[in-house]
Amino acid sequence: MTSPADAVAAARSAQARWAAVALPERLARLKRLRHRVAAQSTGLVAALASVPGRDPALSLTAEVAPLADAIRFLEREAPALLRPRRLGARGRPVWLFGHTAEVRREPLGVVLVIGPSNYPLLLPGVQALQALAAGNAAVVKPGLNGHPAMLALARLAAEAGIDPALLPVLDETPESARAAIAAGVDKVVLTGSVRSGMAVLRELADRLVPATLELSGSDATFVLPGADLVLAARCLAWGLAFNTGATCIAPRRVFAPRESMRELEARLRPLAAALKPQPVAKAPAESALELIQSALQAGARPLVPWSPPAADAPFPPLALTGADADMALLKADVFAPVLSLVAVENADAALAANARCPYALGASVFGPIAAARDFALRVRAGVVTINDLIVPSADPRLPFGGWGQSGFGRTRGAEGLLEMTAAKVVTVRRGGFRPHLDGAADAAAIARGYLAAAHGVGLRERLGGLVATLMAMAKKKKV
Repeated sequence: MTSPADAVAAARSAQARWAAVALPERLARLKRLRHRVAAQSTGLVAALASVPGRDPALSLTAEVAPLADAIRFLEREAPALLRPRRLGARGRPVWLFGHTAEVRREPLGVVLVIGPSNYPLLLPGVQALQALAAGNAAVVKPGLNGHPAMLALARLAAEAGIDPALLPVLDETPESARAAIAAGVDKVVLTGSVRSGMAVLRELADRLVPATLELSGSDATFVLPGADLVLAARCLAWGLAFNTGATCIAPRRVFAPRESMRELEARLRPLAAALKPQPVAKAPAESALELIQSALQAGARPLVPWSPPAADAPFPPLALTGADADMALLKADVFAPVLSLVAVENADAALAANARCPYALGASVFGPIAAARDFALRVRAGVVTINDLIVPSADPRLPFGGWGQSGFGRTRGAEGLLEMTAAKVVTVRRGGFRPHLDGAADAAAIARGYLAAAHGVGLRERLGGLVATLMAMAKKKKV
């Protein structure tokens, strides 16, 4: 296997050629890739078989189809998003008469994409392809069990006419990411835990390399008065076990009014009891069990009979009732099928309880649409879904990312594509008007007059400023 340093060097050479390829041709090759993703979906599903808990239907619906949708988004939207934006006279300060400008979106160079283990094809795949659309090379360090899927995508990209040097796939070890960073990359896009994000930022700090970090979540679900509790319970039960609980925007903390909590628990109880144990990796399982034990000792109770799994055994999904927002479980990035139910007095109390958690990736709100929308605008999170959860975030038009310890920057959507570029401004000055070259004898008087003329209150003040400006300029010409 090629070393990370060699992969970065080859990617940099290939990127110089790729950036010179016109955008329509780059997108034409991505379109051919999309057709191959659809035609060879069976092979991609097979490459995802090593991901715990995966069956073909989940891989197709949660990764392969959304990936194809994301490519089509680039085909449709990238031309407008990456087109140079020309600025004429409108909004231009009058003292810049004769000046025009354009804002261009230039590729960054070599982007290192560090992928996660839970969606090892979709998340790094979209990020890498957005980097390619913008004219970059994308070096991918897959997450655990993600190497086969990314190799399969890279092979399809090569078949579609994309130079393999533009999309090299490293091994899954953290050391390969560190080696790639040391070799010199121009940006890092990471999807992972807070711990991983902090480690990468330390590696980047001395090099001043920018990063987009999509980090852990501990998502809140808010149940408002008047909510459809049958719907809320069905969604919570589904989200609890979806993808074995390994979803960063899975429901973890459920805030509901005290008067609704009993019925919500009654609706959720039989659904939770029917859930099957899920395969969970050793480290997140051990972490979750420690936090669960602490919550049980503090007074939380399983909604249905529950016993901790034996070592390496599947993890039974757990819904805890009687939880409190100050419990460590509700402030942690649990990556196992666990949710906690918290009774609150009102909406303000729910928001205050939610604020005790340092993560702000996603949230869901259940309730009458008008009230739920008003409430959603008050929730601190990067993605808020009303009367559903998880699935709407697969819309390729939507940016994704969080606040606080959930990271910064955005992936996917228009914002994700633009994060793969640097803004370059090119200005042009026509004509001979260059007052700044004539000396500064009356510059202060001219500036004061201009401020009054352009920004003064009332017609009299603005006219007075104009007169003062003209007089100062006339005086300057006589000097």
